[in-house]
Amino acid sequence: MRTGVKLSNSNIGDPGHGHSPAAWTAVIIMLAAFAIGTGAFWFEMEWLVWASAGLVVVGLIVGWVLKRAGYGAGGERYQPKKTH
Repeated sequence: MRTGVKLSNSNIGDPGHGHSPAAWTAVIIMLAAFAIGTGAFWFEMEWLVWASAGLVVVGLIVGWVLKRAGYGAGGERYQPKKTH
């Protein structure tokens, strides 16, 4: 049964979530922090667990600062890739 819904994404605009330098930078920093924190927890290095938790916060702040500087999705310095 067809309802007339077009499944092509030629009419769908990219909402821009996650495809910006600000987002990628924040995610990479936080991913590294979680990896370091996991290893530190495994080896019972409490100070490094807390340092990696602080690094997660740094990742959030860096992402926010880059977004405010125009590198977020829809920012004036962000150049999205052209779709085919």
